[in-house]
This record gives sequence, structure tokens and C-alpha cells, in this order.
Amino acid sequence: MQPTAFVSTLFDGKSNPNKVTVAFTMAVNALAKGHSATMILMAEAVELGRPGATEGMAIGAPFDPVPDLLARFREAGGRIAICGACMKHNGFTAEDMDPEFEIITAPDVIDLLMNAEGSLQIT
Repeated sequence: MQPTAFVSTLFDGKSNPNKVTVAFTMAVNALAKGHSATMILMAEAVELGRPGATEGMAIGAPFDPVPDLLARFREAGGRIAICGACMKHNGFTAEDMDPEFEIITAPDVIDLLMNAEGSLQIT
């Protein structure tokens, strides 16, 4: 996976829509400021890698719904990476995931973080 200027790691999924919303809000804003960006889905957040998984996630104003944030993120060139080990640990396969998202390994995570100009870890 190519390095990006901004990397956000997200560990929570549907059980914590506040954290998901903040992660995507910040990633969209990084792109809006002209930075390249990657969102890494780890631990429970890998469930968000399935097509349509963010549907219905909305915490209310002033935040946009997660599906809208995800669409804007992807349209602006943001990349989604899925921790492969986390995916397997949570009972998912690559076939369960959106084919537009990249499945990565632990060394890939380290490379992304070490090459980023800034990062946000939401645990």
C-alpha cells in the first residue's frame, strides 16, 4: 500500500458510532485540506469493511451520517485498508469485504504509520 500523508486507525465498529463518525470526519477533513489519507480498519472496525456496513450510522448534528462521510472520503481519493489478521480473527474473509478496500498486514500498518506526516488513532 502506498504511503499517505494522513493515517487514521479505527478500532471500533458499529458498537461505537461516535468514534466511527469522528474518525471519518477527520479523514474527510484531511483530504479537504489537500492531504492524501488512509483509514485503517482494525480490531472490531473490520466489520465496517463489508459493503453497506455503515448504513444507518448517524449520531446527529453537527456530524454528517457515516455513509455520507465514507462516500465523500472515497470520492476525494481516500483509501480504506483492512487489517487482514483482525478480519480473520473476527470471522470474516476477503470475500466479505468491499473489493475496493485493501487487505493489509501488520508490517503494512507500520509502514503506513511511519511514513505518515500525521496520524489519528481512535481506540
